[in-house]
Amino acid sequence: MTALLSKLQTTPSGVQSATDYLPYGQLRLTPEVWRYLEQGSGKGLTMQANAQALDDVKLMSRPLAEVKGGNTRLNIFGQQFEHPLLLAPIAYQRLFHPDGEQASAMAANAQSGQMVVSSLASQTLEEIIKASGQALWFQLYWQGNRPRTLHLLKRALAAGYSAVMFTVDAPVKQAVMQLPDGISAVNLEASLPMSAVPFNSSMVFDGWMTQAPTWDDLAWLRNQLNEPLLVKGILHLDDAKKLLSLGCDGLVVSNHGGRVLDGVPGSLEMLPEIVKLVSGKANVLFDSGIRSGQDAFKALALGADAVMVGRPYVWGLSTCGALGVAHVLRLMRDELEMTMALSGAENLKAIKVGKFLNNLTKDKR
Repeated sequence: MTALLSKLQTTPSGVQSATDYLPYGQLRLTPEVWRYLEQGSGKGLTMQANAQALDDVKLMSRPLAEVKGGNTRLNIFGQQFEHPLLLAPIAYQRLFHPDGEQASAMAANAQSGQMVVSSLASQTLEEIIKASGQALWFQLYWQGNRPRTLHLLKRALAAGYSAVMFTVDAPVKQAVMQLPDGISAVNLEASLPMSAVPFNSSMVFDGWMTQAPTWDDLAWLRNQLNEPLLVKGILHLDDAKKLLSLGCDGLVVSNHGGRVLDGVPGSLEMLPEIVKLVSGKANVLFDSGIRSGQDAFKALALGADAVMVGRPYVWGLSTCGALGVAHVLRLMRDELEMTMALSGAENLKAIKVGKFLNNLTKDKR
């Protein structure tokens, strides 16, 4: 089977959902790479919470609605996309397929969507955007200080990236596995040396975290940009309020897919209250746990403007490159359209204002 898959140039037969790609993707990867992709932090409680929160939301069918001419179009930051399924920033994509981030970017464009390219990409920012043929979004990690961060930011903007997604819930770190030869974060400078930690001081507080961003750094970053700025990794209402006060254009409700602080709530649990606070003042995106178009519908019905897809598109990438990513997006969009049609929602606005969730759900809006 592995030998057959190594020659696979088309999508495998019988695949009817994104999760159907999971076993094919696993067969293509080494156990170490697969663990790197799929593992969560700690006991995996937050990963479980993400899935459970989505499963707990119950839909409500609404027959007889007129949905002819319906669509999934998204307009955000003056950019038009045919659907709200954005490819989340995932590092080192050449771990999963030789064509790496370029393949994912081409697939996003082919499906009239958008990709957010990671600071930890394994191909150059310029190569990726050239392969895509459209203006992509850039996910920015803090680079230890302002000059280094600004240098990376200016490089992305010069290459044509049209929006910046600043990830704040995971300070910059290298992969938790030994990267194979030839794969690295090619867009980054060498890591800053760690300052000497005084005797009896904490390596965490007085070492590692001295290179992490602060609210003052975010305020500084906002002033460096004319382009839209989103902040990814927000779960707390007070943090969302502060982002608004700093003039950020959007935020991503996310727990990093359960890969950072184990034990925090599922992202979906925090979404309704943040939407209630932020709606109309900034865009709200949802991340962590999306595995289907139906999951996407639930997040949209709870107020998200768009959702981010992570691991599922990498399963497609691992299986058959750009074609697999494009197929995953198409399958999830088909599921979203079907859920909308059966729920009586003809477009994304209708999902937000309609009553398409069972009233026993935790929707607190």
